[in-house]
Order: sequence, then C-alpha cells, then structure tokens
Amino acid sequence: MGYMDEEVIPILRVEDAAAAVAWYERLGFAKQSEHRFEPGLPAFVEVARGGVRLFLSEHKGDARPDTLVYLRIRDVEAIGSEFGVQAEDAPWAREIELRDPDGNRLRIGTPTE
Repeated sequence: MGYMDEEVIPILRVEDAAAAVAWYERLGFAKQSEHRFEPGLPAFVEVARGGVRLFLSEHKGDARPDTLVYLRIRDVEAIGSEFGVQAEDAPWAREIELRDPDGNRLRIGTPTE
C-alpha cells in the first residue's frame, strides 16, 4: 500500500452546493470535485485552498448548520477586506468570524508571533 498523508476534512451541510461553492471561492477555495448518485439527487462537493479541504454536502444527515470551523491562514486582513469585516486581536491570532449562506461559522485567523 502506498504512502498517504492523514488528514481531517470537515463536512459542512449546505442547501445549495453551487451557491456554497461560489461563497467559498471568495475565501480562496476552488471546487475540486462533485458527486451525485444520479441527476437530481443531493450533491457532495470538495473545495480546497492550498492544503486545506472542506466537503460541502446537500445530504441532510451529514452535518448540521451552525458548525464552527477554525481556518488558519497567512493573511486574515485580505479575507476581512473581501467580506467587509475588521479583524480583531485575540491572544493567539488576528481573527474574523464569518457565516456561510447556510449558517456554518468560520473563524479565520492569522497567528500572532
């Protein structure tokens, strides 16, 4: 068996995968794949930003809205500017908090030295 990096990939519940992908693209994510068991059934989409991946699922049993995901990035100010949010200082990082169109919470921070 070949070598594989282990990772954790959060699954976020979304109502409309296409709308969710468009929103996550504003965060610098790009759609990697989409799966449906057949046309008209719920979508399961993977988005990625560098080495960070998220699964966005229209399947009702996969996750609940109001999930909180922490995303560590190099430049929180750029994301804050894109969304019109001012970053605030926490003891561990400069941070913002956003909600996606489905109510999932993303706390996004750039670690302080």
